[in-house]
Amino acid sequence: MPKRVISKVRRWAAGKRAFVVLAAGFGLAWVGLTLFGTTMVYTSTEAFCATSCHEMANNSNMEYIGSSHDRNRTGVRANCVDCHVPHAPIPLYIAKMGALNDLWSHHVTKSVDTREKFEAQRPKMAQRVWTYMKGNDSRECRHCHSPANMDPDKQSPVAVARHEKGKREKLTCVDCHFGLTHHEPRSGPGPQELDVDRSLIPRSAIF
Repeated sequence: MPKRVISKVRRWAAGKRAFVVLAAGFGLAWVGLTLFGTTMVYTSTEAFCATSCHEMANNSNMEYIGSSHDRNRTGVRANCVDCHVPHAPIPLYIAKMGALNDLWSHHVTKSVDTREKFEAQRPKMAQRVWTYMKGNDSRECRHCHSPANMDPDKQSPVAVARHEKGKREKLTCVDCHFGLTHHEPRSGPGPQELDVDRSLIPRSAIF
């Protein structure tokens, strides 16, 4: 049976149709990869994340404008993508798949399509983001803020003491630095009150 199959494959490969099929396959693969890459890039832009839907444009983006991540003394901006989209390939793909939930909320459940609904969901959304950031040790924060490159001489004595205290208590960035860009929820636990099992988070160079 295997010899008969191999023989048929060889005869097919020797024909002209094999070249046409392979060429068509390469062409479709190229188009598919191009569309995939373009989609990844476009959906990771500030314009797409901040203003492509009214939920973000009328809520999160309005809070971001003028915040310390938008305007500051150094002129360095951190936008939606810098804080909410992973920069490593595999976590990026996982996050993009998870973003399908946003499409479901936008088109089907319409769970945050008004200001009132958005405010009602704010505690749940904030806790979901805080849990995610605590679980990966504030990975997106550390993409820009590298503890190894921090200069204690340029920090206030209070900041130096608090950073040392955070290291001793095994805190992560978001445990203390939250509410910088978006309004804090009026109810519910804060980041330090959330219990996250970090042993479930993959640890490797790509994550």
